[in-house]
Amino acid sequence: MEQLAPSAIALKNVARRFVTPDGKVLSALEDFDLSIAPGEFFAIVGPTGCGKSTTLGLIAGLAKPQGGEVTLFDAPVDGVDRRVGFVFQQDAVFPWRNVLGNVMAGPLFRGQPKDKAEAAARDWINRVGLTGFEEHHPHQLSGGMRKRVSLAQTLVLDPDIILMDEPFSALDILTAETLRNDFLDLWGEGQLPIKSVLLVTHNIEEAVQMCDRLLIFSTQPGRVVGEIAIDLPQPRHALDPRFRALIERVYVELTAKPRAEQRVGLKTERFPGTGIGTTLTHVSSNLLSGLMEAVSEPPYNGQADLPAIAQSLRMEVDDLFPVAEALQMLRFAEIEGGDIKLTDAGKHFAKADTDERKRLFARHLLTYVPLAAHVRRVLDERASHTAPKSRFCDELEDYMAENAAEQTLRTIISWGRYAEVFAYDDHRQAFNLENPA
Repeated sequence: MEQLAPSAIALKNVARRFVTPDGKVLSALEDFDLSIAPGEFFAIVGPTGCGKSTTLGLIAGLAKPQGGEVTLFDAPVDGVDRRVGFVFQQDAVFPWRNVLGNVMAGPLFRGQPKDKAEAAARDWINRVGLTGFEEHHPHQLSGGMRKRVSLAQTLVLDPDIILMDEPFSALDILTAETLRNDFLDLWGEGQLPIKSVLLVTHNIEEAVQMCDRLLIFSTQPGRVVGEIAIDLPQPRHALDPRFRALIERVYVELTAKPRAEQRVGLKTERFPGTGIGTTLTHVSSNLLSGLMEAVSEPPYNGQADLPAIAQSLRMEVDDLFPVAEALQMLRFAEIEGGDIKLTDAGKHFAKADTDERKRLFARHLLTYVPLAAHVRRVLDERASHTAPKSRFCDELEDYMAENAAEQTLRTIISWGRYAEVFAYDDHRQAFNLENPA
């Protein structure tokens, strides 16, 4: 019987949970499975808080699961593994070392003789396009050049697997595009020593451009809601209809309702239900107004393809989704099938003047966001028309972690001020009805 080749990376029934300072247990991953084959370039996409970075930490041996098993080439991960290289969002260069010294540092730390470490470092400096900059220090380099140093620092250690956590997100668009292409050239030409790559990114185009296969994560806890094989030949071009179709498919998967909610015989809600215990991502009223205005105008005229509007506004998925989801919660928009469609109220808002926008926002805020209505009700019922922030924090912490409660109240304060339904005194840390404007 033919023996199956081992997976480069495998997670089986993995659970990862965190305990908050007040003793609550938050689940980042539950019953999570993942298998990446040798030679595969793999990506994970999804919104903030879905467990992407947690997954990388488990594979790298920086954390241990509370359940299940993590293996590299069928061997259990037990601590940091030298076969794994990590490329972070921010470069990890030493400011006091020049380029050559930075790239040599890892091999020297591992006990490699200086002459061999230098030869290997110069080889990788050349491969990543930094020849001639060996004596430059980080402050003399651009962001893209420092990222090349970081890549060389990782690759010189000859890892079998590279984990990349938002590696190009801190760079400008053109520099990021150049580095992605350079990395793909090295990968395609077989110049990289690595057997597999796992990329975590919020940038859907980046994932489709670079990877062979991608997983789509959803949140609370992190779970897989979709898997897509990217079978386009390299190099891939953003204007290729097949490329655009794949991006559209990812957006559709990201915006689909969880399968558990799709029960036969039950009416599907037009909008997702919310309660006081719903965690709110902080989105400013300016962003909400801006997206409604953009969708209402030509060429969209009230309904936009999410990939198209994201590209037009130069917004990545992690920036766009919280705004779109907030508009859906407020009933100013609907999200379905990878599209955002303004409701009649959303269209009215986009064309209204400032005062009418505030009145409309106030009605929707108090009608469709239970926490805002709850705050207003408490203020109305009290003779002083004031209430400390801590009163609502304590309530929210029955549903969510302390930092999530803080973020949720920050959102309510911002929206309430804009709508002029209540005010907030930053010095006293208290809500009130005195001069909400």
